[in-house]
Amino acid sequence: MARIPTATYRLQLHAEFGFDAAAGIADYLHELGISHVYSSPYLQAAPGSKHGYDVVDPHRVNEELGGAPAHERFCLELGRNHLGQVLDIVPNHMAISGRRNRYWWDVLENGPASRYAFFFDIDWQSPQERLRNKLLVPILGDHYGRVLARGELKVRRSGGEFFVRYLEHELPAAPRSLARPLGRAAQMCGSDYLAFLADALAQLPAPTSTNYDDVVQRDRDRRVIREQLDRLFAEDRCVAQQMDRVLDELNSDPDRLDDILEQQNYRLAFWRTAEQDLGYRRFFDVNTLVGLRQENQRVFADTHALLLKWLHEGVLDGVRVDHPDGLRDPKLYFKRLRENAEDVWIVAEKILEPGERLRQDWSIDGTTGYDYLNQAGGLFVNSHNEQLFTEIYSEFTGETVDYATAVRDRKHRVLRDLLGSDVNRLATLFTEICESHRDRRDFTQHDVIRAIRELAACFPVYRTYVVPERNELTDDDIRYINEAVTAAKANRTELDSELFDFIGDVLLLRVRGAMESEFVMRFQQFTGPAMAKGVEDTLFYDYNRLISLNEVGGDPGRFGVCTEQFHAFCCEAQKSHPHTMLASSTHDTKRSEDVRARINLLSEIPEPWREAVMRWSSANEKYKKNNWPGRNTEWFLYQTMVGAWPIDTGRLLPYMEKALREAKQDTTWLSPNKEFEEAVRFFIESIYKDAEFRGDFEQFVSTLIEPGRVNSLAQVLLKLTSPGVPDLYQGTELWDLSLVDPDNRRPVHYECHRKLLEELPELGASEVLRRSDEGLPKLWTVYHTLHLRRERPEVFGKQGAYVPLGASGSRAEHVVGYMRGESVAVVVPRLVLTLQDEWGDTSISLPEKNWLNRLTGKNLRGGRVAAADIFRDFPVALLAEQ
Repeated sequence: MARIPTATYRLQLHAEFGFDAAAGIADYLHELGISHVYSSPYLQAAPGSKHGYDVVDPHRVNEELGGAPAHERFCLELGRNHLGQVLDIVPNHMAISGRRNRYWWDVLENGPASRYAFFFDIDWQSPQERLRNKLLVPILGDHYGRVLARGELKVRRSGGEFFVRYLEHELPAAPRSLARPLGRAAQMCGSDYLAFLADALAQLPAPTSTNYDDVVQRDRDRRVIREQLDRLFAEDRCVAQQMDRVLDELNSDPDRLDDILEQQNYRLAFWRTAEQDLGYRRFFDVNTLVGLRQENQRVFADTHALLLKWLHEGVLDGVRVDHPDGLRDPKLYFKRLRENAEDVWIVAEKILEPGERLRQDWSIDGTTGYDYLNQAGGLFVNSHNEQLFTEIYSEFTGETVDYATAVRDRKHRVLRDLLGSDVNRLATLFTEICESHRDRRDFTQHDVIRAIRELAACFPVYRTYVVPERNELTDDDIRYINEAVTAAKANRTELDSELFDFIGDVLLLRVRGAMESEFVMRFQQFTGPAMAKGVEDTLFYDYNRLISLNEVGGDPGRFGVCTEQFHAFCCEAQKSHPHTMLASSTHDTKRSEDVRARINLLSEIPEPWREAVMRWSSANEKYKKNNWPGRNTEWFLYQTMVGAWPIDTGRLLPYMEKALREAKQDTTWLSPNKEFEEAVRFFIESIYKDAEFRGDFEQFVSTLIEPGRVNSLAQVLLKLTSPGVPDLYQGTELWDLSLVDPDNRRPVHYECHRKLLEELPELGASEVLRRSDEGLPKLWTVYHTLHLRRERPEVFGKQGAYVPLGASGSRAEHVVGYMRGESVAVVVPRLVLTLQDEWGDTSISLPEKNWLNRLTGKNLRGGRVAAADIFRDFPVALLAEQ
């Protein structure tokens, strides 16, 4: 029987909130109505990790969270409180974190001959001789020669283990490179045995040999030699002292040290070289997260051993798969995972672009809910005001309002500045393909680079899922590839159109071969990072028309969703993936659900918003330095303040610094513009001190607080009752006005939450509304809805139908209503500022039954029911058949 949650609760675990702290709220979560705790990754991560996505050892529980003993206590406490567990897992990559990642450490030490070399997505055959069979390690703060001359690079030892140290970084020394220093130390102290060990290291097979027998023998010999060195240095003080003296001499002579470093299986380099020369696949542009080859059965088995053990033992009931689009073959990965855990709940962080559907042949239960988030959120944007709102934005900022053009531009920027090494590796491979076709061999690598950039910039979705070895090519794949090729040819007329056609032919399997197949698979892993970095992590901080639309998987160019579109989405979800996850706030959302709910209100009042922004901008002009911040930044700032108010500068300033660096207009992470950033800081601090501005601003926001809360209640009730499994992000059962991480990872004060939850049974709807500032209306809605789900799981499961309810009257477009099964009805308002609580003759058609509103305790008879009656005592309605 499938272990499907009825509702999950996302917890962000870290050193300050580990397993014991999480166990301490288990009883609270059960009483709230949660069925499963959904934890952030908690396998052993890099030291100080705040998120867990930088795993270094998949065989251990994170020690900073309390390790295995605390994990066991956590699991037992969940069980005592009838809670299951879902875990966020990270199959795409691992963190490079010194010796803590034994797999990567071994690869650095032994190069392509490492027994773990095949674990990682590394291109050992670089076209550059200097990088062939070597890993580029771009960790130096300056050019290699300068760092070497300053004496910042050292060879050190700990017992019989030798390593290279640079500041806080340590890297293993290649065994064969130690033969000469060991031999010199043996000569100085007259140790025949040390000389023997030095000679043994020199005789090890070359690290370029990947023959399995050579690898095993080499590894065995290396371990024996190291053990003997450990023993020798421990037992013979004279030998140890001479060895250290040799290392001191070596470290003081740049030429000799350079010779040793050149013998390593890696090339130390200035950090900026990663932009063009990195030889391994990363997670997006993060050099310290290296891609794993999960398509290899041995890699899958090794990295999933502990996870599968937990699934088989019932410790876990489900998993959330992080970034599946980074995998070479997502379908194969999900197939293996499902074969090893047939009855568990599997959802994947697949980002669907508008109009894109989740692949039906994936063995998973659905997505992590960003597609739902954007559909539901769009209901509260007034599409009738799109043209006016767009004109106001363009008039105030002078920015382009052509979203598609902006997407292409920002993708090109990151393809050039952040993903250059990925482009170069692809271009090298495709140039080789051209060489093997005589009618294509004159396409230069320069042309290929430009063509690949343009094609990726025009790609309409994260990626396709063509698999040459299985001849898998769907109609969707064909459509997306053709769309990208056609757009690329139109955009880059100076390039030979046949080059784009040839790339398209390779991607569509019309031209076949080993290199061609490799290009298809690599290209598909590449277009996702271009989309994520260019759109989500750049444009979403720069295209600021209505920033509540700038959310993962969203389309800021689409101004609102009508009720018919929402109903069609939900009907399709119930039919195809009834157990998909439903989200409204996550650890990755740019803004919390309540911030977006309030900002959405601006779409209903374009003229008052225009007047307010113009007034504030004029009044605050005196606080600008060098005309900074610009108008687009100012527009973004005012929307942010409206959504998150009250927010102090302690939160707002670091958020704005992050947002502006992500936007990459006036400052970036790689090249911070301190003058610009200081000007923005001064501007914000100054307007906060300006009493006249503060008074005007607070007066404007005060008119949005209660309508924003109504939007929030409508959103959360929809999420808790739509087809799928609703997830609550930590703390969002009360009002939560958080921004992007790290702001949304601040501590949750569960003592307050617990106290309020304990009060609920003694309260009525009117008292709950009176105490709105405490967040009680949201907690009330969450509590009663989750308990109804617990009582009637069949209504909200696979068999529970989703049927839209009809509304009629002058304000019918302000109602969203539907049935779940035959015994639950949900009705919420939308566009409440425009509505102004004037329902007039609007009514909703309910089945002729006796209904109980679970949020008010009032009875209701079905039929044609006036909207004013439904919403008389509480802003949203949850009706259950009596």
